[in-house]
Amino acid sequence: MLNYRHLYYFWVVTKEGGFARAAERLDMAVQTISAQVRELEKALGHQLLKPAGRGVAMTEAGQAAFARAEEIFQLGQLIPEEVREAASGKVARLAVGLSDGISKLAAHALLAPVLATPTLRLLCHEGEFEQLLAELAMHHLDLVLAGQPAPHNPNLRLTSERLVESPVEWYGPSALVHKAAVAGFPQSLARLPVMLPTGHSALRPRLDRWFEAQGLRPHIVGEFEDSALLAVFAARGLGVFPVSRFGAADVALMRGLRLLGRCDGVLEEIHAIRSRRGQHHPLVMQLVAAARA
Repeated sequence: MLNYRHLYYFWVVTKEGGFARAAERLDMAVQTISAQVRELEKALGHQLLKPAGRGVAMTEAGQAAFARAEEIFQLGQLIPEEVREAASGKVARLAVGLSDGISKLAAHALLAPVLATPTLRLLCHEGEFEQLLAELAMHHLDLVLAGQPAPHNPNLRLTSERLVESPVEWYGPSALVHKAAVAGFPQSLARLPVMLPTGHSALRPRLDRWFEAQGLRPHIVGEFEDSALLAVFAARGLGVFPVSRFGAADVALMRGLRLLGRCDGVLEEIHAIRSRRGQHHPLVMQLVAAARA
């Protein structure tokens, strides 16, 4: 088994740039630290450090080890505070993964029922779908919100539930959404500047097929991964954009925007993906119950 004390000494030596400075920081003899690092190299079977002037430099193997050590000990520095908070019962922690491409407006609306929880500490992490599922399986996250269900994989032991299946609507600033544009929707989209979600979004291919079915070739002026950014740029006059009706209900983020039209036949889905442990998290249970209602 990897000796984490040896790994810690290696990490400090690398951070300090040499054995002498690491010995000073740790208040230990240089020879002791050097011997511990050699033991780590022996256990891993590769040289991690090499001389470089008056200090040391990492080998390629050392760079790989340091990258993981950096993650481990940065997380370790958080443990005392998190343990104190957990012991005091003062913090309600909820870690949520937001898959690239889902509507952040809709995600905000889904999380709204728990935002008033006293002493809530909410961690929202955005990332690639597969990466978030891996973090969920390792219990780094309590919940993942994504535009698709989790794939069947008995090793991950994840469950999915569709929380939202919402029609898509188009909004824009009043300067662009005038009576003629509304009356001529959806054909008016061919004459308006259009902003769309990027290809990361599960909604984008559905919109592309809808454009094709309507015989439209929109003038695309921007593509965004974040639907909240779409709303911000639309409010500043850049163009019109699609958003799920569920997300559009977030009045605070949609202020100043007008409804252009409804995108018949196009739906946005959001799935709640949980590990077995996450199924019993009280805040996850609360927001899932609110979405069902």
